[in-house]
Amino acid sequence: MAMTTEFHDPRAKPKAAPEAYELSADFTKPLTIGLVANGFPDSVRFLDHVEKTLGQAVPTASFVRYDKGDASSVVSERMLDDIQAECQAVVAAYGH
Repeated sequence: MAMTTEFHDPRAKPKAAPEAYELSADFTKPLTIGLVANGFPDSVRFLDHVEKTLGQAVPTASFVRYDKGDASSVVSERMLDDIQAECQAVVAAYGH
């Protein structure tokens, strides 16, 4: 007797249609990219790889690191102000 295994695909169908957007950073000029770790383990380590890869893809970029330090909290107003003052683009990372 042959047995059949069925798998359930847990992905839900998107409820919202994707929306195109324009990049507002000019990647042809020097720019600062903020890298925000969310406080989960490995989020900082993951950003090490993001920085290396982005640095190769965008040689005009410099990077500033931020770390919430606590995955259960939101980014503080002060950190948001710093990011806005220092960066033209931002990458937020989620670790687990």
